[in-house]
Amino acid sequence: MTKSVLIVDDDKMLRDTLANGLRKAGFDAITAESAEYANQILKRVSVDAIVLDRMMEGTDGLTFLKQLRSNNDFTPVIMLTALSGPENAIDGLSGGANDYMSKPFQLQELILRLNNVIKHSQKTTEETTKSIGLIFTNGDFFVLNENGQKILLSLSNEEKKILQNLTSPVGCTVAATPMVVKRLRNKINGVLSDIDIVTVRGMGYKIIKTKLG
Repeated sequence: MTKSVLIVDDDKMLRDTLANGLRKAGFDAITAESAEYANQILKRVSVDAIVLDRMMEGTDGLTFLKQLRSNNDFTPVIMLTALSGPENAIDGLSGGANDYMSKPFQLQELILRLNNVIKHSQKTTEETTKSIGLIFTNGDFFVLNENGQKILLSLSNEEKKILQNLTSPVGCTVAATPMVVKRLRNKINGVLSDIDIVTVRGMGYKIIKTKLG
């Protein structure tokens, strides 16, 4: 399955160079010239990782990252910066970045780090979904039938993104559009009777196991 990456950087030359390099390496690369535009993209599509410039006009990368995490969006993020010094890496990582790279850097190193953060994110989701009867592998959610066979849970990109957030980890509260949550809940209830998505008043939604044992 092709891995999708959103590149957020106000430097057009760097943005285009990274996008071309990642596409040649087999990634589906999407670009955004600002945090504001990146937010619009993330409302429409789900991505496996984000490459984020720290210093941008308008909303800076660190602020954008903190907003993502405050909205329970745990998409892996590699932050790029021209700033030197360990204190800047600490700021980025403590703000929610999964990895941090200083400019200039080699494209191959970025590719290796992208593969690492995506693999780790998928492994974490796989481990947490087992407890509620879901299986997450190769970018899709499955349930097991009575014969132990994996059945694909057919989800839109938006539904899949919400379910990833709800299970990272299971029990966390996620802000989401009510209509999309309703569709996702109906799909899950149709195949699993012992889990549900419930409303957390004033905060969003969380997924719970309704039967113990």
